Amino acid sequence: MEPISIQRSLENEQVILVPLQEDDFEALYAVASDPEVWAQHPNKDRWKRDVFSVFFKGAMESKGAFKIVDKVSGSIIGSTRFYDYDTVADRIFIGYTFYTRSCWGKGINQGVKKMMLDYIFRFVSKVNFHIGAQNVRSQVAISRLGARKVAEEEVAYFGEPDRLNFVYEILKEDWLKDPEHV
Repeated sequence: MEPISIQRSLENEQVILVPLQEDDFEALYAVASDPEVWAQHPNKDRWKRDVFSVFFKGAMESKGAFKIVDKVSGSIIGSTRFYDYDTVADRIFIGYTFYTRSCWGKGINQGVKKMMLDYIFRFVSKVNFHIGAQNVRSQVAISRLGARKVAEEEVAYFGEPDRLNFVYEILKEDWLKDPEHV
C-alpha cells in the first residue's frame, strides 16, 4: 500500500487541487478578501488582509493545504485542506474550505469533498469536519455527503480565538456502501 500523502494533487472534471505554496498568497487573498465569503464562518474577519495572513500561515504550516483551481479558467477559486491526521484514531480532518461566491451553488464544493474523501479513505477509516456552530450552509452541505454530527467542541484556530464548532464524521464503511462513491 502506498504511504499517505495529505498534499497530493487531486483533480476531477471541474477543478484541480494543487498543494498551496507561499507565492499563492495574493491570488488566494483576492478570493478571500470578499467579506461575504466569511459571513457564516466562525471567524468573520478573515477577509481583512492581516487576519487572512495569519490564516494563510496556518494553512502553510498544516502541510495539507490546497489551492482549488478552476480547470476551465485556470484561476484560483478557493482553498481547502487535510489536517490533524491521527494514526492512532485512524482519522483525519477536512476543512478550512472557502470558495469565491461565483462558485457557490454549482456543486463544486460537493465535488471537491467527494474527491478528497475518495482519496483519503484509502488510508483512514474516518474523516471528521469542524464546522462553525453558526455556519448553517456548511452544515447542510456536509450532511448531504452523509456526514453525521458527533460532537460539539471549542476549536483553537491557528492564531485566532477559539470558536464553537460542530464535529461531523463520515466512516469509510458508510462511504463505501453508497454506490455513488464506489
